[in-house]
Amino acid sequence: MKTSRDQARPYVTKDGSVIRELFHPAQHGGGGMSLAEATLPPGRETIPHRHPGSEEFYHVLSGRGRIRLENREYLLGPGDTVRIQPGELHWVVNPGEVDLVFLCLCHPPYSHRDTELEQDAAG
Repeated sequence: MKTSRDQARPYVTKDGSVIRELFHPAQHGGGGMSLAEATLPPGRETIPHRHPGSEEFYHVLSGRGRIRLENREYLLGPGDTVRIQPGELHWVVNPGEVDLVFLCLCHPPYSHRDTELEQDAAG
């Protein structure tokens, strides 16, 4: 199986990030995980959310930002990887002047149904 980033149409996820599905079983067939490229523009942040049924890994390709995991915060830069446990409240902030671009690996695959928003958690 081979896919191409340039062939993946971007869309906005439930948390507000722009995603390109690089691999998703629903689109590409087979497999027990999904891989996407997320882009968060300067001055933006995702909506605080959790995925009760899936584990995620974020791997930063370019840009700088911050991620909140429950009550912990980490700075993010190129080459950083963060594990997000199932059910863990999280969101990403890009206070910089360039796009923050990161890979999202989800197991099981990403699903809008497995995304619970927590609008009041940011701040």
